[in-house]
Amino acid sequence: MLDTIKMDLSDPYYYQQWKKLIENEGLYIENLDDITETIGIYDEDKLIATGSYFNNVLKYLAIDQEYQGGNVFNKLVSYLISNLASQNIFHVFVFTKTQYQSSFEYLGFKMVAKSRFSTLLETGDYSIDQYISELPKVSGNNISAIVMNANPFTLGHRYLVEEAAKQSDMVYVFVVSQNASLFKTSERVELVKAGTKDLKNVVVITGGDYMVSFVTFPSYFIKSRSDVVTYQTELDAQVFKRIAKSLNITKRFVGEEPYSPTTEIYNQSLKKILAPEIVLEVLKRKEIDDDIISATKVRQAIAEADLETIGKYVPKTTFDFIKMNLKDLLRRINNGN
Repeated sequence: MLDTIKMDLSDPYYYQQWKKLIENEGLYIENLDDITETIGIYDEDKLIATGSYFNNVLKYLAIDQEYQGGNVFNKLVSYLISNLASQNIFHVFVFTKTQYQSSFEYLGFKMVAKSRFSTLLETGDYSIDQYISELPKVSGNNISAIVMNANPFTLGHRYLVEEAAKQSDMVYVFVVSQNASLFKTSERVELVKAGTKDLKNVVVITGGDYMVSFVTFPSYFIKSRSDVVTYQTELDAQVFKRIAKSLNITKRFVGEEPYSPTTEIYNQSLKKILAPEIVLEVLKRKEIDDDIISATKVRQAIAEADLETIGKYVPKTTFDFIKMNLKDLLRRINNGN
């Protein structure tokens, strides 16, 4: 008789069992803060399977080799999905090694994107096809895109959008969905819209569950840590290409990243993967008084309530929002957001 229980990974008894099974199955333990809940399946006192989730993403699925190939996998995944459903979460993702794709498809998952390293699948009451069908369609032969976090929208972001608008019939600006940012997703979308309102060939939309920060892709199943950025870039690019194809996007603009080696690697990898269907245009970052504009500097100035510095780096629309909501933003910073 197999028993399924919730595992408290802060308890050394459960953590050591979990860690042993995870590592035996060749998985790499990342940040435990990125786990909402973990369940374990026991055969008497032996942990034979485990699975976790963070928000609506299944993670750390591992099954003891003696129990693979049977119904333990189905039991594990079904329990996790049922648990999420009890929390009114009905749209579920999983990132997995490519060899396990068919196992998830057997349980009703559908592929979102696939790379050399992994497959992203989803199941539930929403899908990438539905997301694409809801996107505004525009006409033109020269359609471009920008994907930005805009935390918050700066004069650097504005410059990137302006340059793309000059070179394109239409520009889609996808704002990354990530409420872990200082500025909420809804706030960032509105700031980008307000800051580009005068550019008539620019469409601003939320990235939903699909245009996310590439660094948030779980990589616990990637054996070589040096391959992680490449894996994240490839999967991000494949998701983007699927969306871009339906919108006739042929060019994507990004800013250069002189101070972020990881993002610079990302840009170079993205350029190779998007080709030949999509051209990646890397623009030099805008400077003010030989000082590169960055959202990081703006957030630092917010933390210091330095309105003068904030005003130097952001459009008036962003400045007015920050000034009006400074107390709330400082509270978020103090609370660790």
